[in-house]
Amino acid sequence: MAYFHLGELIHRRAEEYGSKTAIKYQVKTSRKKWKDLSWKAFSERVLKLAHAMAEIGVEPGDKIGIYSENMAEYLITDFGAFANRAVMVPMYATASISQVEYIVNDAHTKVIFVGEQYQYNQAYKVQSESKVLNQLIIFDNNVVLNRDDKTSMYFSDFLTTGQNEQAHALVNVRLKQLKETDLATIIYTSGTTGVPKGVMLLHSSYNQAFRIHDMRLTTLSSKDISMCFLPLTHIFEKTWTYYCLHKGMTIAVNKDPRQIQETIKQIRPTLMSSVPRFWEKVYAGVNDKISSSKGLMKKIYAHSIETGRRYNLDYRNEGIKPPQWLSIKFKFYQATVFYLLKYIVGINKGNVFPCAGAPLSDKINIFLQSVDIPIIYGYGLTETTATVTCFPLIGFKIGTVGTVMPEVDVKIGDNNEILVKGLTVMDGYYNKPDETAAVFTSDGYFRTGDAGYLTENGELVLTERIKDLYKTSNGKYIAPQMIETLLSEDIYIDMVAVIGDERKFVSALIVPNYEALKEYAKEHSIGYASIEDLVAHKDIQDFMYERIELKQVDFTSFEKIKNFTLLPEPFSIETDELTNTLKLKRKVILEKYGVEIERMYTL
Repeated sequence: MAYFHLGELIHRRAEEYGSKTAIKYQVKTSRKKWKDLSWKAFSERVLKLAHAMAEIGVEPGDKIGIYSENMAEYLITDFGAFANRAVMVPMYATASISQVEYIVNDAHTKVIFVGEQYQYNQAYKVQSESKVLNQLIIFDNNVVLNRDDKTSMYFSDFLTTGQNEQAHALVNVRLKQLKETDLATIIYTSGTTGVPKGVMLLHSSYNQAFRIHDMRLTTLSSKDISMCFLPLTHIFEKTWTYYCLHKGMTIAVNKDPRQIQETIKQIRPTLMSSVPRFWEKVYAGVNDKISSSKGLMKKIYAHSIETGRRYNLDYRNEGIKPPQWLSIKFKFYQATVFYLLKYIVGINKGNVFPCAGAPLSDKINIFLQSVDIPIIYGYGLTETTATVTCFPLIGFKIGTVGTVMPEVDVKIGDNNEILVKGLTVMDGYYNKPDETAAVFTSDGYFRTGDAGYLTENGELVLTERIKDLYKTSNGKYIAPQMIETLLSEDIYIDMVAVIGDERKFVSALIVPNYEALKEYAKEHSIGYASIEDLVAHKDIQDFMYERIELKQVDFTSFEKIKNFTLLPEPFSIETDELTNTLKLKRKVILEKYGVEIERMYTL
């Protein structure tokens, strides 16, 4: 298959697939209705968008922001910008004003495409005080503009502004000048201090990602349909969706992640990239069904799962022909029990389901493989254009994150750090030469910040994270030190230990300023017999909740502390929770307060 610069990809595929559906998207008035956009129409809208961008003065190399949930317009914008050799700078739809402002100023973003009312309101506040941001283009026509807004345009109107010879000529010239060395995207990721870093990825990096996935995922074709579920700001979804378009597939755009359980049943995709949290929910749901069953049905479930495990893992995955009796039983369960379970979820037409972004439990992985859900588990980073390793279709090893992708070079460095080299590795961090230099070895390998080892068969096993950065089970990064530092500014808070690594949400162990809290209790006539009684008192809990919530106003939803525990005793050097320089000993705290932590996730 030919590989094209992203600026021309959609048009080349439109020549090949014409009236075939490229994108399915939800009707705004009904989540249950979907519209189809053909490859030909997709190509035409991308060109209209490119012409409109040229008309307002977008130049090659300009940074174009996009601040939206997943929409068909999102993809049209991406590829319209690429046709102008412009650079896309995505922002999460939940990003706070301060985060948008930082990215606008750092990337010098003059134009932002926004999704709905929330994004418009946030972006307009940034624009009102910005010397950089000049204009907002709004996807949703239902957005109500600020009465003082004289510059914003709705996307549907914007598309018509470039219908003139000059704009057409500019885009035609730029399409002729496309280079693989063009910068395609700057994707901002949080560092350990909470200061975002813009990862620069070239068009050549995306093209190389397509090539190596073609080599690894040989069962995929233009007949597949992929559900675009994760935010397109996420490198996993972005690269996967671009790859599916490269293959000529249909992309079904899921707008609201909270609706995925409904929309996946409407589309019944053959492919969907996701983080482990999605499969954790599937596992929990299926287990609830099995647990609630009785008698013969419960035995059938247990027997079918064991049959599937033996067939898929002990034989098929090992390249061994299964016994005829096992094949017969498996085929029976595949057509009955497994099909029913998958049909209920909406994945009964599944081809493969890539999963990455956070650790996936071996127990859950084995279960999914046993009930005939083809999970392709992998590992990657924004800085490596996603995939570094993933399961092969046959011969994968549970407990690993798969084998190294073709033409990617991985070796283990000091402190067992995983080092990566290849054409998918980033061009550097935008505006941060010192940080860029720090993450590359003298011989050009990227330092991932993750530790692990390679098995004799070339599989990668992750052991721990070197970098002080948490990743929730939803695949979102959080910087604990940034959150802890901000909360500790409160006069009623002494110290904070943020919890969240591989968890569903962020929680915290909080050491209050006991004297300040006693004074508050006195002023509000709150009685207590001990410090234990004080921190457990409902009025104190409510008071602290208010202070913590207001402190988090600029955090995105996945960074916010959802639950907390007020501790009756402080962290100290003597009890080994603090180092001699008063830094948290996280491992010690996790072990010592294990009961309290687990309680926060079971309430």
